[in-house]
Parts: sequence; structure tokens; C-alpha cells
Amino acid sequence: MSKQSPFRYFKTSPEIIRLAVMLYVRFPLSLRNVEYLLHERGIEVSHETVRFWWNRFGPMFASEIRRNRISRMRSYSNWQWHLDEVFVKINGETHYLWRAVDHEGEVLESYVTKRRDRKAALKFLKKSMKRLGRPHIVVTDKLRSYGAAMKDIGNLKHQETGRWLNNRAENSHLPFRRRERAMLRFRQMRCLQKFASVHNHFNQERHLYSRDNFKLNSTAALTEWRQLCSA
Repeated sequence: MSKQSPFRYFKTSPEIIRLAVMLYVRFPLSLRNVEYLLHERGIEVSHETVRFWWNRFGPMFASEIRRNRISRMRSYSNWQWHLDEVFVKINGETHYLWRAVDHEGEVLESYVTKRRDRKAALKFLKKSMKRLGRPHIVVTDKLRSYGAAMKDIGNLKHQETGRWLNNRAENSHLPFRRRERAMLRFRQMRCLQKFASVHNHFNQERHLYSRDNFKLNSTAALTEWRQLCSA
């Protein structure tokens, strides 16, 4: 049985839908900014249509991107993870965005919780390791929740902590903060989780690559995006 296209009930072409969602994810733009950019290209859509496309296809794109990357990442056995968490305000309530970043600066996993205790750290670690396998080294800050969670899963001997060792994970929060300012903060926990899952696809960490490698990585990311959910 052939796979049905998720775009089959939409009059708009899949290329335009992917373009609108990409603009909203890739750059710190509002929905009305995306509407204006599409208008300049001769595409007349409302900002509410862009919102609907993002809510409908955002999780679907994130799931397919994650599935494709996990199949490639599982082949690495001797790699290093950097774990960190950042405070996020949602409707005046403090939440925590946990991130796992590899030694090249690519965000592997993101997870949103209401607490920053051992239970939350353990759930984040189990979720990441179930999808990606166990890393050779795990670099964290001195938050005790990491040590307690690593002890529970029997991986404490692979943990490293240091003053500047975790800068890789700290720097990965900067694009997220720019997006947060553009959206005037997030209003729902699931919206934050959805954006954190998709945004990393285009976050290429320009300062870590030569120009040639950066262009190759950007082209590969754009090509993969254009092929998402294709029938």
C-alpha cells in the first residue's frame, strides 16, 4: 500500500507550505513577517494560514527529520555529549528546556519540563539514550540532578564536569533566545517543545565551519527539507 501524502487535502502546493514553515522556523520572524515575505514573492496567504501550517506540519516535519538523523547517528560509538538546561518563562511560570548537544555543536535532543530535579534529568537522559544510544562521554555542569540521574542509569563514570567544558551546550541556547524574543515569549509548553524539535535542522553553527563546509551543510539541510513528507 502506497504512502498517502499529508498534503492531499490542501489546495496550496507542498512547496509553498514547506517554504512558509521553513521561513518561520529558520529565521526569527513573526507570522505577519512571513505573510509579507510570501506576498513579495506573489503568494497571497494570511498569517493565520501560516500558523495553521506550522501547527499541522511542524511536528510532522520534526518527526521525519529526527527519524532520518537518528538512523545516521546510531553508527557513532565514540562520541561526546554536552548536556545543559535553560530557564524559560511560559505565561509567567518557569519551565526548563533540557538540551543534549554533540561535540560538533549539533543539538541531538530537546525536552521541556516543569522541574529541574533528578526525576526530570533521568527522564531526559533515558529518552535521549533510547533514541541515540549511549555516549562515550557526557559533559555537564555541576547541577546535582545530573549526577543523581547518571548514577541511576549506571553511567556515572562517563560524566565530566568543568568550568568551561560545557560551553558547547551553553552556546546552543543563543539561537533559541533570539527566537524567544521574536515571539514575545512562548505561551504553551507544547509550542516550545515543537519549536525546539524543528529549529535545529537549520541551526548550522556558522562559526564552527569553514565557508565551504558551511555551504555544503546548508545545501544538504535545504535539500532534506524539500523532501520532507513527500509521497
